[in-house]
Amino acid sequence: MPNDTQDTLTLAQQLIACRSLTPSDGGCQEILISRLEKLGFHIERMRFGDVDNLWARRGNAAPVLCFAGHTDVVPTGPLEQWDSDPFTPAIRDGRLYGRGAADMKSSLAAFITAIEAFLAQHAHHQGSIALLITSDEEGIAIDGTVKVVEALRARGELLDYCIVGEPTCTDKLGDTIKNGRRGSLSGNLTIKGIQGHIAYPHLAKNPIHLAAPAIAELAQTEWDQGNDYFPPTTWHISNINAGTGATNVIPGTLNLLFNFRFSTASTVESLKARVHEILDRHGFDYELQWELSGKPFLTPKGELADAMHDAIAQVIAIEPQLSTSGGTSDGRFIADICPQVIEFGPRNATIHKLNEHVEVDDLEQLSRIYQLIMENLLTDKTNKTEVINSDASSLLSKLKKYFLATNRK
Repeated sequence: MPNDTQDTLTLAQQLIACRSLTPSDGGCQEILISRLEKLGFHIERMRFGDVDNLWARRGNAAPVLCFAGHTDVVPTGPLEQWDSDPFTPAIRDGRLYGRGAADMKSSLAAFITAIEAFLAQHAHHQGSIALLITSDEEGIAIDGTVKVVEALRARGELLDYCIVGEPTCTDKLGDTIKNGRRGSLSGNLTIKGIQGHIAYPHLAKNPIHLAAPAIAELAQTEWDQGNDYFPPTTWHISNINAGTGATNVIPGTLNLLFNFRFSTASTVESLKARVHEILDRHGFDYELQWELSGKPFLTPKGELADAMHDAIAQVIAIEPQLSTSGGTSDGRFIADICPQVIEFGPRNATIHKLNEHVEVDDLEQLSRIYQLIMENLLTDKTNKTEVINSDASSLLSKLKKYFLATNRK
């Protein structure tokens, strides 16, 4: 039975109206909790620091299918440049406008209405349904999903499948699902020289000159060739700074910030080792601090990917493409306790932009897709087929008897 054609839209509007600038939840999770409690979910409010997190679960058996997402949104930018208040949901020309409309309050609304519709038909489904919701995804992400995952792992609570509701589609709902993300590894490199007067270079040591050959080598290095799912790993400088501002002073240090976006073809350890080997070979004095924002994760084609593919094809009649493009997401944390993590949500064309919006018609389709994924993973398709075949055989038998009796007459 299809969902109410306005239910997901109404819930999305309620969530958009909550001023949940990261790391504030703005009351969104209580709206979700009020509906989940009616469905028999066990609710755990997990607050770490200033961050509100929600872990909700219905059932105790495996497999566990988890829907994950965030209620926090990025700042609005100049309010005068919005066509309507970003926290007053507005519908214009078939689109729902508001901060978080695409990233990702529409997905949260679709999670809830999909679960409600699924349970209305399958109250005694197999396995368990869970939700992991945070208000610390758009910010520094240290007290959100990562902390919930740590708590779940500590008590041995693992997941089998996870759907992250990030906006993944490009041109049309259903065209792209993310079955992985690249890792992010940053470095803060300081190259040490000797400051001095530029007219007396023999009394100084220019760190820019020392670093230039090493920088060129790092920029030209092939770190890996990628694989069937990921493009090759990339290394890029994001900031470089040296000098006092004067034209007659050789700087004493050069500071350089760089970042790897790396695939599963490389490891954190291998990338670090190769960078240090290059720097050491060039023979200058340096310091290097590393920061790992997230490891890469990958979900190959399998049960979850197939279930999502079939659901999208049934609702929208489109062939979705697997992708690992884009930045990091909370999927990088969830992958530590879940072997199959896939992201799927609405179009991402307006995320973090002024006048962020989604197509109203996409909302119920998104909800229906989530519902069908649950049906594909948490109901016994084999028994259904047997029942259908049995019913068909019984009907054919009755028809034969009817026609035989009719002919005899």
